[in-house]
Amino acid sequence: MAVRAAVLPVIGSPLEITGIDLPDPGPGQARVRLAAAGVCHSDLSLSDGTMRVPVPAVLGHEGAGTVVSVGEGVDHVSPGDGVVLNWAPSCGACHACSLGEVWLCANALSGAADVYARTTDGTDLHPGLNVAAFAEETVVSASCVLPVPDGVPLTDAALLGCAVLTGYGAVHHSARVRQGETVAVFGVGGVGLAALQAARIAGASKIVAVDVSAEKEELARAAGATDYVVASDTTAREIRGLTGKQGVDVAVECAGRAVTIRTAWDSTRRGGRTTVVGIGGKDQQVTFNALEIFHWGRTLSGCVYGNCDPARDLPVLAGHVRAGRLDLSALVTERISLDGIPAAFENMLAGKGGRALVVF
Repeated sequence: MAVRAAVLPVIGSPLEITGIDLPDPGPGQARVRLAAAGVCHSDLSLSDGTMRVPVPAVLGHEGAGTVVSVGEGVDHVSPGDGVVLNWAPSCGACHACSLGEVWLCANALSGAADVYARTTDGTDLHPGLNVAAFAEETVVSASCVLPVPDGVPLTDAALLGCAVLTGYGAVHHSARVRQGETVAVFGVGGVGLAALQAARIAGASKIVAVDVSAEKEELARAAGATDYVVASDTTAREIRGLTGKQGVDVAVECAGRAVTIRTAWDSTRRGGRTTVVGIGGKDQQVTFNALEIFHWGRTLSGCVYGNCDPARDLPVLAGHVRAGRLDLSALVTERISLDGIPAAFENMLAGKGGRALVVF
């Protein structure tokens, strides 16, 4: 059956909106009709080669929809069920999974190398980060679908698949923000907005949002920021000035740039924690000297997928949504059609907005 999708023909090329031939689900697979998909900066990193992906591919890894049909052996979801797509399913057998660190699963992205569909002229297509959410419908491994929690609208649930899990997890699982602590979030995109809300939920006393764009201040404050700093050469000094010259207890970096990581580190108090969520390229080199590492006693840590276990964390996030503590719609700056994805990529490159949501 043919459906429309956003195809990346080769690395570095624009996405092409075209028809693809999607097969029926095989054993252990599910076919999902997409309700919505978020346009994430990670998709941009795939398209420009920062993260490697087999091509041609259908991108999109943050989505939710309705199960159309299932293959043999699939019993945890049925046709008609609303599901969230999980782009990094854990295998349960590798070393990381045995330690309970499912977000570091060695086999999570093995499905991205599979051929899951074909173009109308017969060219093999790969499923981006496993799920190929930039399409009207997709076929995925059953391990990539999780039931939508009660009380979460299907369209909003798409954001749970990446931005919210990542931002929430960075604050609660990686940085482990405690009641009364001070927090700075660098980068007010979809993940950054989720991190700001998560810091508010954690009870942070001061939440500083940092971004290169002054236009994002309203978005940031609506998400929970108490202060807003437009990024500059004096950002770290400004943040220390907002925190009694100490620096914040926790800095969460969501941009993946060397200068931002270094500034987040410099903005953190002695003994504080800096968590890096943003995905940067190999050319983004961050340097520290041995004396400062000793003297400041700070912790610098990476954070993959918010250090989350989606099966565990989705119900928790749904509880916050139902209680009004987490506003998923606040992450969305524009709702677009499938045809609007290329323009949304251009907006990301220009540093505009929080999260474009493709509504099918």
